[in-house]
Parts: sequence; C-alpha cells; structure tokens
Amino acid sequence: MIGVGKTKQYASVLDKPLSRGRQEVSLSAFAFLFSELVQYNQTQVDNIAELERRLEDAGYAVGARVLELLCHREKVADSLEKGTEHEDEYMISEKELLVNRFISVPKDMGAFNCGAFVAGIVKGVLDNSGFPAVVTAHFVPIEGQHRPRTTILIKFAEEVLHREARLG
Repeated sequence: MIGVGKTKQYASVLDKPLSRGRQEVSLSAFAFLFSELVQYNQTQVDNIAELERRLEDAGYAVGARVLELLCHREKVADSLEKGTEHEDEYMISEKELLVNRFISVPKDMGAFNCGAFVAGIVKGVLDNSGFPAVVTAHFVPIEGQHRPRTTILIKFAEEVLHREARLG
C-alpha cells in the first residue's frame, strides 16, 4: 500500500484541517497551563494593574493569531450587545468565563480579573482587523449569585466610528 504511515505535509498551520480526529485540549490541561501563565506573570510585576496588562498582552498575541485562522474559517460570535449609553461601545458577557473559573484570587489582590487575557484576545482580533479599540474586562455582580459575570467592554476608536459613518 502506497502512502501508509506517511503524514501529509502542510505549508502552514492555516492549511491544516481543524476537524481531523480529536484535537481538543482537555479543560484540566488548559486550566493548568493558564494558571502557570498567571503565576509566572505574577512574579514579574509589582501590582495588579501590571499583572492584568501582561495577561492582556498575552491574549493580544493569541488574538492576532486567531484572526489569521478565522480569516480561513467561518466563525460566528455567540453573544454581543451594543451599549445603550454610548454608540461606540459593545459588550460580550459571560456568566462564568473559563479563565476565571479555576483561578483562586487572594484577598490582597482585590478585584483582579483574569478576563484581561480574553480582553487581549478580542483586542488582538479587532486591531489586526482594522478596528482599533480599547478592550477591558470587568466583573459585573449578578443578583442572587455568589460569583459575578465577566463583561468584555469594547470601545472603538473614533476613527472607526467616523469611517463607519462615511460608509453607512
């Protein structure tokens, strides 16, 4: 049999099929890896704001690469809300954001939010798509719930609004 046991060579990761076999990462492996990312960065900073900025930067790099992949695959956003008070704001809300699920935040770290990593991913995708924005992660209390939900707030740059107004 010709070709048995031979692996097909791909020019880049974008050429590889996504649906070939089971290519999922276990939740526990992701949780462990992300926890290590947080702990490593925690040793490199002096305050919570800097830690969140470093997570956002790491997420930004992931977001830039996700955009490359999404340009070759179809992907639809799950839940996106337009702000009612400001035309340039959008919000993605998650009741239990995966990156916050397995992280125990010590009391001395206050309202540290690992959602900064996800905010960085979103910012990376938007910036590299030509839609510069300020993207931040916020905890929002839910009445009757012990844990708050995380909202990723997207505030587009004025240039995006002016460009869209001209086109629309």
